[in-house]
Amino acid sequence: MAQPPKRITMMPATTDIDRYAVRMMTLALARSAVKYEIVPDPDSGQRTQGRYIEDLRAGRIDVMWAASDASIEALVLPVRIPLLKGLLGHRIFLIHKNSQYKFDAVNTLDDLKKLKLGQGATWADTKILESNGLTVVKTQKYDNLFYMLDGGRFDAFPRGVQEPWGEVNKIPGLELAIEKHLMLVYKMPFYLFVSPDNTALARDIEAGFNLMIADGTFDHEFLNDPSIKKVIEMADLKNRKVFYLDNPALPAATPVDRPELWLDINNL
Repeated sequence: MAQPPKRITMMPATTDIDRYAVRMMTLALARSAVKYEIVPDPDSGQRTQGRYIEDLRAGRIDVMWAASDASIEALVLPVRIPLLKGLLGHRIFLIHKNSQYKFDAVNTLDDLKKLKLGQGATWADTKILESNGLTVVKTQKYDNLFYMLDGGRFDAFPRGVQEPWGEVNKIPGLELAIEKHLMLVYKMPFYLFVSPDNTALARDIEAGFNLMIADGTFDHEFLNDPSIKKVIEMADLKNRKVFYLDNPALPAATPVDRPELWLDINNL
């Protein structure tokens, strides 16, 4: 008799990135010899990332997704295939609308170091920027950054390429714009995570992803996802001047030696 499918409970999918993660996981597990049924967590209330990690470790859910760092990888088991091909580590700037000229004059990383960047005090990105010698002005509150930028407290607010389009007009009366020519790039993987006890599920997802990478399905799904495709086009990634930064918090096991897992803007 056929075995009933294994039920996999995932965190709720409420954003475009959530829905993309679910689709990629579904395609990967469809390639497994084991049959899986993927269902959303019935408790769909708002939870912090820390709570999702607790739920995963306790077996209340089976799969979550998040940007990775050493602290999260110490608690739950990553499937080390970057779902977004490192797109989260591509940063463009929100600036004051009258200051584009400052960035037109930036040709080297040393030029960029003369400008001030705004960030949240506890954000992982803040440590990355500072460790690369960039000057960072910090605040505890996210909304403060928009007022501080408008008021000239710093020159630019680095954002993930998907973020500034909804933020540039977030606060009426502020004179903000999206910088046109520059981009920071550092390795920031976004993974699926499972419980440390669920190594079989991690293996099946990873094997499915590797099959998708080999036959081109992974890149096709990534590049044709409507939200990702729109962001890549709006941000004009392939025509930006890129400054590559080191990420000192990158876990040692990150698959940096597999170029096929990471976005290459020269191939867009």
